[in-house]
Amino acid sequence: MAKLYFKYGAMGSSKTAQALITKFNYEERDMKVWLIKPAMDNRDGADIIQSRIGLLATCEPIGGKDNIFEMYQTNHNDIDVIIADECQFFTEEHVDELRRIVDECDIPVLCFGLRTDFLCHLFTGSRRLFEVADSIAEIKTICSCGAKATVNARLDGDMNVVTEGAQVMLGGNDCYLAMCHKCWQKKINEQQKNK
Repeated sequence: MAKLYFKYGAMGSSKTAQALITKFNYEERDMKVWLIKPAMDNRDGADIIQSRIGLLATCEPIGGKDNIFEMYQTNHNDIDVIIADECQFFTEEHVDELRRIVDECDIPVLCFGLRTDFLCHLFTGSRRLFEVADSIAEIKTICSCGAKATVNARLDGDMNVVTEGAQVMLGGNDCYLAMCHKCWQKKINEQQKNK
């Protein structure tokens, strides 16, 4: 019986690498994978998923108005699994469409993404996955202090922690740093004292 999986972690926890390794494992067993990501994530190219360690694969970008269930029925009904990267950027409807594929078509869906934004607020796609996924697992990484990192701290050009702005700002190691909540709050407090 197929399941909807949500594997989440902070920036730098190897979510994308694990998604691409999972794709490789399915394909090594002659299974067909539909690899998808939200179209808004075009950092590495519109149809490329690339990990920080250099793994990459072509994928199908999903636009905000695309219906994943209809795309599956029309063009991908011969696949064995769906693997979705950066699923935090999916709409609630997209997640519900993935849920429908699991329920009605018995196709497993593995979603990889962030839990929260730079202010520790849930993303729309992540929130819906927490509500409807069959299996939820954290991919852990560490803060520079050695504690478990849970915050995706957004940094400005001077390496200061940013505490306001739009929820979505695409970037990588140059813009974000995974931190534990204690270090994140300490850095914010130090910045406020130095103003």
